[in-house]
Amino acid sequence: MRLVPVVSVVAVGAAALASLATSPAAAEPDVRSAYTFAVIGDVPYGAAQIAAFPRWIQQINADRGVRTVVHLGDIKNGSSLCTDDYFKLIRSDFDTFEDPLVYTPGDNEWTDCHRANNGGYNPLERLAKVRELFFDQPGRSLGQKQLNVEVSDAAFPENVIYHQDEVTFVTANVTGSNNGLQPWTGNTAPTPEQAAAVSARNAANIAELHQAFAEAVEQGDRGVVVLQQADMFDPTYTPTVNDIGAFTSWVQALVDEASAFDGPVYLLDGDSHIYNTDKPVAAGSPWLTTYGVSGSADNLTRVTVDGSSNNKDYLRVTINKPGSADLLSWVRVAYAS
Repeated sequence: MRLVPVVSVVAVGAAALASLATSPAAAEPDVRSAYTFAVIGDVPYGAAQIAAFPRWIQQINADRGVRTVVHLGDIKNGSSLCTDDYFKLIRSDFDTFEDPLVYTPGDNEWTDCHRANNGGYNPLERLAKVRELFFDQPGRSLGQKQLNVEVSDAAFPENVIYHQDEVTFVTANVTGSNNGLQPWTGNTAPTPEQAAAVSARNAANIAELHQAFAEAVEQGDRGVVVLQQADMFDPTYTPTVNDIGAFTSWVQALVDEASAFDGPVYLLDGDSHIYNTDKPVAAGSPWLTTYGVSGSADNLTRVTVDGSSNNKDYLRVTINKPGSADLLSWVRVAYAS
Protein backbone atom coordinates (compact mmCIF):
# COMPACT_ATOMS: atom_id res chain seq x y z
CA MET A 1 0.00 0.00 0.00
CA ARG A 2 1.49 3.33 -1.08
CA LEU A 3 0.91 6.09 1.43
CA VAL A 4 1.02 9.84 1.02
CA PRO A 5 4.56 11.27 1.42
CA VAL A 6 5.14 13.39 4.46
CA VAL A 7 7.34 15.88 2.62
CA SER A 8 7.07 17.79 -0.63
CA VAL A 9 9.00 16.05 -3.39
CA VAL A 10 9.72 17.60 -6.79
CA ALA A 11 10.90 15.54 -9.79
CA VAL A 12 13.15 17.69 -11.93
CA GLY A 13 13.41 16.75 -15.60
CA ALA A 14 16.56 17.29 -17.61
CA ALA A 15 14.93 20.11 -19.57
CA ALA A 16 14.06 21.88 -16.34
CA LEU A 17 17.57 21.90 -14.91
CA ALA A 18 18.22 25.42 -16.16
CA SER A 19 15.23 26.75 -14.24
CA LEU A 20 15.75 24.63 -11.14
CA ALA A 21 16.67 27.60 -8.94
CA THR A 22 13.42 29.38 -9.80
CA SER A 23 11.28 26.68 -8.20
CA PRO A 24 10.85 27.32 -4.45
CA ALA A 25 10.57 23.62 -3.61
CA ALA A 26 13.62 22.73 -5.69
CA ALA A 27 15.77 25.79 -5.04
CA GLU A 28 19.41 25.15 -4.25
CA PRO A 29 19.72 25.33 -0.45
CA ASP A 30 21.72 28.05 1.23
CA VAL A 31 24.80 26.12 2.33
CA ARG A 32 25.19 28.50 5.27
CA SER A 33 21.84 27.56 6.78
CA ALA A 34 21.11 23.94 5.82
CA TYR A 35 23.02 20.68 5.50
CA THR A 36 22.39 18.90 2.20
CA PHE A 37 23.53 15.51 0.97
CA ALA A 38 23.07 13.53 -2.26
CA VAL A 39 21.84 9.94 -2.38
CA ILE A 40 22.34 7.47 -5.24
CA GLY A 41 22.02 3.72 -5.60
CA ASP A 42 21.90 0.83 -8.06
CA VAL A 43 24.40 2.59 -10.31
CA PRO A 44 26.21 2.14 -12.63
CA TYR A 45 24.28 -0.62 -14.41
CA GLY A 46 25.72 -1.70 -17.75
CA ALA A 47 28.17 -0.23 -20.22
CA ALA A 48 26.29 3.00 -20.95
CA GLN A 49 25.97 3.91 -17.27
CA ILE A 50 29.55 2.89 -16.55
CA ALA A 51 30.61 5.38 -19.22
CA ALA A 52 28.27 8.08 -17.91
CA PHE A 53 29.05 7.60 -14.22
CA PRO A 54 32.09 9.93 -14.16
CA ARG A 55 29.95 12.72 -15.71
CA TRP A 56 27.23 12.16 -13.16
CA ILE A 57 29.79 12.35 -10.37
CA GLN A 58 31.03 15.65 -11.74
CA GLN A 59 27.47 17.00 -11.80
CA ILE A 60 27.04 16.08 -8.14
CA ASN A 61 30.42 17.68 -7.42
CA ALA A 62 29.18 20.88 -9.07
CA ASP A 63 26.05 20.99 -6.90
CA ARG A 64 26.99 23.74 -4.42
CA GLY A 65 24.48 22.56 -1.87
CA VAL A 66 25.78 18.99 -1.56
CA ARG A 67 28.23 18.38 1.27
CA THR A 68 28.12 14.58 1.56
CA VAL A 69 27.20 11.79 -0.88
CA VAL A 70 25.67 8.42 -0.02
CA HIS A 71 25.70 5.37 -2.33
CA LEU A 72 23.11 2.80 -1.24
CA GLY A 73 24.77 -0.17 -2.90
CA ASP A 74 24.69 -2.17 -6.14
CA ILE A 75 27.67 -0.80 -8.04
CA LYS A 76 26.87 -3.17 -10.93
CA ASN A 77 23.86 -4.99 -12.35
CA GLY A 78 22.95 -8.52 -11.34
CA SER A 79 24.10 -10.25 -14.51
CA SER A 80 27.68 -9.00 -14.91
CA LEU A 81 31.02 -10.24 -13.62
CA CYS A 82 32.13 -9.50 -10.06
CA THR A 83 35.78 -9.07 -10.96
CA ASP A 84 38.52 -7.37 -8.99
CA ASP A 85 39.20 -5.13 -11.98
CA TYR A 86 35.61 -3.91 -12.08
CA PHE A 87 35.61 -3.20 -8.35
CA LYS A 88 38.85 -1.24 -8.77
CA LEU A 89 37.27 0.78 -11.60
CA ILE A 90 34.34 1.80 -9.39
CA ARG A 91 36.68 2.58 -6.51
CA SER A 92 38.60 4.90 -8.83
CA ASP A 93 35.31 6.57 -9.79
CA PHE A 94 34.38 6.91 -6.12
CA ASP A 95 37.71 8.62 -5.49
CA THR A 96 36.65 11.46 -7.80
CA PHE A 97 33.81 12.54 -5.52
CA GLU A 98 34.99 15.83 -4.08
CA ASP A 99 32.78 15.53 -1.00
CA PRO A 100 32.86 12.66 1.49
CA LEU A 101 31.23 9.51 0.12
CA VAL A 102 29.52 7.01 2.41
CA TYR A 103 28.90 3.65 0.70
CA THR A 104 27.00 0.60 1.90
CA PRO A 105 27.28 -2.60 -0.19
CA GLY A 106 24.47 -4.10 -2.27
CA ASP A 107 23.72 -7.69 -3.19
CA ASN A 108 24.96 -7.37 -6.77
CA GLU A 109 28.57 -6.86 -5.72
CA TRP A 110 28.75 -9.83 -3.40
CA THR A 111 25.60 -11.74 -2.41
CA ASP A 112 24.66 -12.64 -5.98
CA CYS A 113 28.17 -13.26 -7.30
CA HIS A 114 27.61 -17.05 -7.07
CA ARG A 115 25.63 -16.80 -10.33
CA ALA A 116 27.39 -18.21 -13.40
CA ASN A 117 27.02 -14.94 -15.30
CA ASN A 118 28.62 -13.15 -12.34
CA GLY A 119 31.65 -15.42 -12.43
CA GLY A 120 30.58 -18.18 -10.04
CA TYR A 121 32.33 -16.69 -7.01
CA ASN A 122 31.89 -17.56 -3.36
CA PRO A 123 29.86 -14.53 -2.17
CA LEU A 124 31.67 -14.36 1.15
CA GLU A 125 35.00 -14.14 -0.65
CA ARG A 126 33.59 -11.29 -2.75
CA LEU A 127 32.38 -9.47 0.38
CA ALA A 128 35.91 -9.77 1.76
CA LYS A 129 37.22 -8.21 -1.46
CA VAL A 130 34.65 -5.39 -1.28
CA ARG A 131 35.80 -4.69 2.26
CA GLU A 132 39.45 -4.75 1.18
CA LEU A 133 38.96 -2.34 -1.71
CA PHE A 134 36.28 0.03 -0.40
CA PHE A 135 36.78 -0.04 3.38
CA ASP A 136 40.56 -0.08 3.50
CA GLN A 137 40.58 2.78 6.02
CA PRO A 138 38.02 1.82 8.68
CA GLY A 139 36.62 4.89 10.36
CA ARG A 140 37.04 7.04 7.24
CA SER A 141 34.67 7.71 4.39
CA LEU A 142 35.55 7.59 0.72
CA GLY A 143 35.89 10.68 -1.49
CA GLN A 144 38.46 13.46 -1.58
CA LYS A 145 37.15 15.13 1.58
CA GLN A 146 36.96 12.42 4.12
CA LEU A 147 34.43 12.17 6.92
CA ASN A 148 35.28 10.52 10.20
CA VAL A 149 32.77 7.76 10.90
CA GLU A 150 32.33 5.37 13.79
CA VAL A 151 32.77 1.64 13.19
CA SER A 152 30.98 -0.21 15.94
CA ASP A 153 32.33 -3.68 15.06
CA ALA A 154 35.73 -4.10 13.38
CA ALA A 155 34.54 -7.28 11.66
CA PHE A 156 31.99 -5.19 9.75
CA PRO A 157 33.85 -2.05 8.63
CA GLU A 158 31.08 -1.20 6.15
CA ASN A 159 28.69 -0.51 9.04
CA VAL A 160 29.21 3.04 10.24
CA ILE A 161 27.55 5.71 12.38
CA TYR A 162 28.04 9.44 11.95
CA HIS A 163 26.32 12.64 13.01
CA GLN A 164 25.54 15.72 10.94
CA ASP A 165 23.47 18.77 11.85
CA GLU A 166 21.77 17.07 14.83
CA VAL A 167 20.91 13.95 12.83
CA THR A 168 22.33 10.47 13.43
CA PHE A 169 23.17 8.46 10.31
CA VAL A 170 23.72 4.70 10.34
CA THR A 171 24.63 2.40 7.44
CA ALA A 172 23.88 -1.30 7.71
CA ASN A 173 24.86 -4.12 5.36
CA VAL A 174 21.28 -5.22 4.70
CA THR A 175 21.05 -6.53 1.15
CA GLY A 176 18.57 -7.86 -1.35
CA SER A 177 18.30 -11.57 -2.16
CA ASN A 178 16.63 -12.10 1.22
CA ASN A 179 19.48 -10.43 3.08
CA GLY A 180 21.90 -12.85 1.44
CA LEU A 181 20.05 -16.01 2.48
CA GLN A 182 18.77 -17.09 -0.94
CA PRO A 183 20.54 -20.34 -1.91
CA TRP A 184 23.72 -20.14 -3.92
CA THR A 185 23.96 -21.77 -7.34
CA GLY A 186 23.67 -25.56 -7.14
CA ASN A 187 21.97 -25.54 -3.73
CA THR A 188 18.32 -25.72 -2.72
CA ALA A 189 18.97 -24.28 0.74
CA PRO A 190 21.56 -21.98 2.32
CA THR A 191 24.88 -23.67 3.07
CA PRO A 192 25.96 -23.80 6.73
CA GLU A 193 28.69 -21.26 5.93
CA GLN A 194 26.17 -18.95 4.29
CA ALA A 195 23.60 -19.23 7.08
CA ALA A 196 26.21 -18.58 9.76
CA ALA A 197 27.47 -15.49 7.92
CA VAL A 198 23.96 -14.08 7.52
CA SER A 199 23.22 -14.67 11.19
CA ALA A 200 26.43 -12.95 12.31
CA ARG A 201 25.94 -9.98 9.99
CA ASN A 202 22.31 -9.57 11.03
CA ALA A 203 23.27 -9.61 14.71
CA ALA A 204 25.95 -6.99 14.04
CA ASN A 205 23.47 -4.83 12.13
CA ILE A 206 20.95 -4.94 14.97
CA ALA A 207 23.59 -4.20 17.60
CA GLU A 208 24.77 -1.23 15.56
CA LEU A 209 21.19 0.03 15.17
CA HIS A 210 20.69 -0.05 18.93
CA GLN A 211 23.96 1.85 19.37
CA ALA A 212 22.99 4.48 16.81
CA PHE A 213 19.67 5.23 18.47
CA ALA A 214 21.33 5.31 21.89
CA GLU A 215 23.81 7.87 20.57
CA ALA A 216 21.01 9.91 19.02
CA VAL A 217 19.26 10.12 22.38
CA GLU A 218 22.47 10.84 24.27
CA GLN A 219 23.45 13.64 21.89
CA GLY A 220 19.98 15.08 21.64
CA ASP A 221 19.83 14.59 17.87
CA ARG A 222 16.58 15.53 16.17
CA GLY A 223 16.29 12.46 13.96
CA VAL A 224 17.83 9.22 12.72
CA VAL A 225 18.53 8.20 9.11
CA VAL A 226 19.08 4.51 8.36
CA LEU A 227 20.90 3.74 5.09
CA GLN A 228 20.76 0.31 3.45
CA GLN A 229 20.48 -1.37 0.05
CA ALA A 230 17.57 -3.79 0.44
CA ASP A 231 14.00 -2.74 -0.26
CA MET A 232 12.19 -4.83 2.36
CA PHE A 233 8.84 -3.24 1.52
CA ASP A 234 8.79 -3.37 -2.29
CA PRO A 235 5.25 -2.33 -3.30
CA THR A 236 5.56 -3.76 -6.82
CA TYR A 237 5.14 -7.45 -5.97
CA THR A 238 3.82 -9.87 -3.35
CA PRO A 239 6.78 -11.49 -1.61
CA THR A 240 7.10 -14.93 -0.07
CA VAL A 241 8.99 -15.89 3.06
CA ASN A 242 11.86 -17.03 0.82
CA ASP A 243 12.07 -13.49 -0.55
CA ILE A 244 12.01 -11.52 2.69
CA GLY A 245 11.94 -13.86 5.71
CA ALA A 246 15.54 -13.09 6.67
CA PHE A 247 14.66 -9.42 7.21
CA THR A 248 12.15 -10.10 10.01
CA SER A 249 14.37 -9.50 13.04
CA TRP A 250 15.84 -6.37 11.43
CA VAL A 251 12.35 -4.99 10.73
CA GLN A 252 11.38 -5.71 14.35
CA ALA A 253 14.47 -3.87 15.57
CA LEU A 254 13.58 -0.87 13.38
CA VAL A 255 10.05 -0.82 14.76
CA ASP A 256 11.28 -1.12 18.34
CA GLU A 257 13.87 1.63 18.05
CA ALA A 258 11.81 4.03 15.94
CA SER A 259 8.69 3.75 18.09
CA ALA A 260 10.72 4.51 21.22
CA PHE A 261 12.48 7.49 19.64
CA ASP A 262 11.04 10.96 20.13
CA GLY A 263 11.66 12.27 16.64
CA PRO A 264 11.42 11.36 12.95
CA VAL A 265 13.19 8.34 11.54
CA TYR A 266 14.00 7.85 7.85
CA LEU A 267 14.93 4.64 6.06
CA LEU A 268 16.69 5.26 2.73
CA ASP A 269 17.08 2.27 0.41
CA GLY A 270 17.51 1.25 -3.21
CA ASP A 271 17.18 -2.26 -4.68
CA SER A 272 13.75 -2.01 -6.36
CA HIS A 273 14.90 0.82 -8.67
CA ILE A 274 11.68 2.92 -8.58
CA TYR A 275 11.42 6.11 -6.54
CA ASN A 276 8.90 5.69 -3.74
CA THR A 277 8.13 7.14 -0.34
CA ASP A 278 5.80 5.63 2.23
CA LYS A 279 5.40 4.64 5.89
CA PRO A 280 5.71 0.84 5.80
CA VAL A 281 5.63 0.15 9.56
CA ALA A 282 2.97 2.68 10.57
CA ALA A 283 -0.09 1.40 12.44
CA GLY A 284 -2.36 -0.45 10.03
CA SER A 285 0.33 -1.15 7.44
CA PRO A 286 -0.04 -4.64 5.94
CA TRP A 287 3.73 -5.05 6.16
CA LEU A 288 3.41 -5.47 9.94
CA THR A 289 1.31 -8.57 9.32
CA THR A 290 3.52 -9.78 6.47
CA TYR A 291 6.54 -9.77 8.74
CA GLY A 292 4.65 -10.79 11.86
CA VAL A 293 6.32 -8.09 13.94
CA SER A 294 4.85 -6.52 17.06
CA GLY A 295 4.22 -2.82 17.52
CA SER A 296 4.37 -0.10 14.89
CA ALA A 297 6.28 3.11 14.15
CA ASP A 298 4.29 5.97 12.67
CA ASN A 299 7.38 8.20 12.74
CA LEU A 300 9.38 6.10 10.24
CA THR A 301 9.35 7.29 6.63
CA ARG A 302 10.92 5.15 3.93
CA VAL A 303 12.40 6.58 0.70
CA THR A 304 13.54 4.41 -2.22
CA VAL A 305 15.82 6.04 -4.78
CA ASP A 306 15.70 5.55 -8.54
CA GLY A 307 18.10 2.96 -9.93
CA SER A 308 18.95 0.67 -12.84
CA SER A 309 17.22 1.95 -16.02
CA ASN A 310 15.41 4.52 -13.88
CA ASN A 311 18.72 5.92 -12.69
CA LYS A 312 18.30 9.29 -14.35
CA ASP A 313 18.64 11.43 -11.23
CA TYR A 314 20.12 11.75 -7.79
CA LEU A 315 18.20 12.58 -4.62
CA ARG A 316 19.22 15.88 -3.02
CA VAL A 317 18.22 15.74 0.65
CA THR A 318 18.26 18.74 2.97
CA ILE A 319 18.30 18.68 6.76
CA ASN A 320 15.98 21.53 7.62
CA LYS A 321 16.52 23.88 10.52
CA PRO A 322 14.68 23.48 13.85
CA GLY A 323 11.13 24.74 13.61
CA SER A 324 10.61 23.46 10.06
CA ALA A 325 7.57 21.32 9.37
CA ASP A 326 9.75 18.34 8.39
CA LEU A 327 13.25 17.36 9.44
CA LEU A 328 14.19 16.31 5.91
CA SER A 329 13.03 17.50 2.51
CA TRP A 330 14.26 16.35 -0.86
CA VAL A 331 14.14 16.74 -4.61
CA ARG A 332 15.11 14.43 -7.48
CA VAL A 333 17.68 16.18 -9.63
CA ALA A 334 17.96 14.85 -13.19
CA TYR A 335 21.34 14.14 -14.72
CA ALA A 336 22.15 16.56 -17.51
CA SER A 337 23.26 13.76 -19.86
